[in-house]
This record gives sequence, C-alpha cells and structure tokens, in this order.
Amino acid sequence: MNTAKYYESVTERYLLIFLFSLIVIASCTSRRAPCYPYQAPDKVHVPPSLQDIPVEAEGDMIRYGHDLIMNTAKYIGPNGSAGQYLGNKMNCTNCHLDGGMRPYGYNFFSTYGRYPQYRSRENTVLTIEQRVNNCVERPHNGIPLPLDSKEMIAIVSYIQWVGQGVPIGKVVKGSEQISLNFPKRPADPIKGERIYSEQCARCHGEDGLGKWLDDESTYEYPPLWGEFGYQPGSSMFRLIKASQFIKANMPFEEATWQNPVLSDEEAFDVAAYINSPDHKRPTNKGGLDYKDISTKYVDYPYGPYDDPFSEAQHKYGPFQPIIDYRKKNKLYLNY
Repeated sequence: MNTAKYYESVTERYLLIFLFSLIVIASCTSRRAPCYPYQAPDKVHVPPSLQDIPVEAEGDMIRYGHDLIMNTAKYIGPNGSAGQYLGNKMNCTNCHLDGGMRPYGYNFFSTYGRYPQYRSRENTVLTIEQRVNNCVERPHNGIPLPLDSKEMIAIVSYIQWVGQGVPIGKVVKGSEQISLNFPKRPADPIKGERIYSEQCARCHGEDGLGKWLDDESTYEYPPLWGEFGYQPGSSMFRLIKASQFIKANMPFEEATWQNPVLSDEEAFDVAAYINSPDHKRPTNKGGLDYKDISTKYVDYPYGPYDDPFSEAQHKYGPFQPIIDYRKKNKLYLNY
C-alpha cells in the first residue's frame, strides 16, 4: 500500500467535504433559501425564528398572520378592527401556545404539510383554510372567515412558514401531543376539582371564566368554560386530547413537557372536571359532528357508537378497553 497516496486521497476527500459544507452554510444564510438542518429523530423539532421572516410582501403577510394568532380578538373578535368573526375574546395562542411554536403545545410544525386531510368529524377531506375556520367556529364560537380574506391568507401563510423544513405529510418530534399512560379507572371529576383549585384556579379563576386584561379587550388567561369558553365540539372537550395538553403545559409557566407538574392520572382527572357537564358552555354552532358514527374518536363523549361501550366510558374512560376492542375488531381508531 502506498501510504503517501492514501493520505493524499483522504486529504482530498476531506477538502471536498469541507468545501461542500461551506457551500451549504452559505446557501443557508440566504434570506430566500432557508436552511433545513438534519433533524435527528430523538431531537424535538426547532421551528424557525421570527427574526428570519422575509422582509418583502410575503414577509409582511407572515408577520400579520403571526399577529393574528397572538392577538386574534383585537383583529377579528367581537369588536375586531378587521372584522367581527369570533364569538369570544380568546386568542389562537391560548391553545396554540407561543404562536403555534411550542413543542407539544398544539403547534403548527407539521400542520400545513398534512392538508388537505381527511377529518373524521366531518367525514370528508378539509383544506387548511377550512380547518382554520373549524377553530373560528368551535373554540371561538364564531362565524367562518372568507376563504379569500386577507386575514385567512395571512394565517395560512404564517402556518406554512412555521412548518418550513418539515417533510410534506410527515410529523416531527414535538408536533404531536405528548404520550400518556391511560388510567385503568375512569377519570374522576371530584379529584379533578381539588387539583383544579390547587393548580389552575389562580390563573383561570375558581369560576373557570378566565382572567381579563385590565381593558377587557382579551384574556391574560382564557376561560375554560362558561358562555365565552370553547364549544362541546372542540378538540379540547375530548379528555385524551385535553389531558395531553394539560400534562405537557399546565400549570402555565411552571410545567414543561420535559418537567411536567401533574401526573398522567391527575391530568385526566382535571380534564374531567374542566369538561364536566355541570359547566355551562356555548351552543355548538359548528355543524353536525360525526355524520358517520363509525368514525368517532375514542374519547368523543356523545353517542351513539359502533361499539358496545357506554357514553360514560367514552367520556371518562377507562379508554384502553375501547382501544383494544376497536383494534381487535378492525374498527376505525383515532384519539
């Protein structure tokens, strides 16, 4: 073996790798060619920085979309400056935390790339614009935005921008909800009331009606029930969905997905209390849910169902027997 030629060959290869790396880095610094670094499967996805939004017309629309997500009531609330579409004064970021950029916080990481998407509630394929209006109608208890409105275009532009670098039709770590161990018993609203008083009431109020800003233009902390809370047709009304969100993010500014405050069982119990039928909610204006009962989510709390489990079990659990039955009998399964 010629040692000199071997080291010469190795040196050439490393030089080529180095030069290629410089080209990649240079291309990543271009405002018009964003860099999408390799995403290791064990790493939580990191969204782009607001500082990297383009400066021209596209960037203006993205920035307006971000402003709409953060200050929804200001622009399209009951007294909105751009139109009156919402039935309450909550903001999108109350659920899509940090403007849809917090891992395990109902973020937008993979949202744009998964639409159009089949939705079992409507039993049809929805566009991203229709999905935005789902939220306007249900959690916000409002009326749909015009699909060609500046506000709809801005919101969708922002959601698309947040998802840059995420493969179309795929998810990245942190874009889904956090995994929980399902309790082997039904969720207990009585236990949940105690947890709520200890951990939640200081922000959302003992009455669950939220905490207003001083000028009552919107909320510092949103309502969890009441006539200005989310509708029964909202995703947060389902216990598994609500429990995942609560576990990873609540109490707000204390819990993180890495260091949660509540146990899995406590998250289920407090979700059961928040979504108790004893708490008044606005009437469902979002249209008929689940025209096809076979496509209902496991934790959708209203019958009838195409399995033998009761309405109470579909609402409070235990959920694993329902999941196992549906798997065994090859029935539609989602939660």
